Amino acid sequence: MGIVINLDVVMAKRKKGLKELAEEVDITMANLSILKNNKAKAIRFSTLEAICRALHCQPGDILEYVEEDCEKE
Repeated sequence: MGIVINLDVVMAKRKKGLKELAEEVDITMANLSILKNNKAKAIRFSTLEAICRALHCQPGDILEYVEEDCEKE
């Protein structure tokens, strides 16, 4: 799997909606939705910093490394 984005989980814990967070971070709802739905291929550090500031969290709360399954059948 690689890097998993847990933005939806952190947003739910903080009771922040997509529109509210998009406005606070100054990012389009479409781009934030891509992040939230774990479809992003990259994220700028400045965006990550703004998200962490708005959600009062650490980058590790949002980003998680999940080792890929080596056993393929």
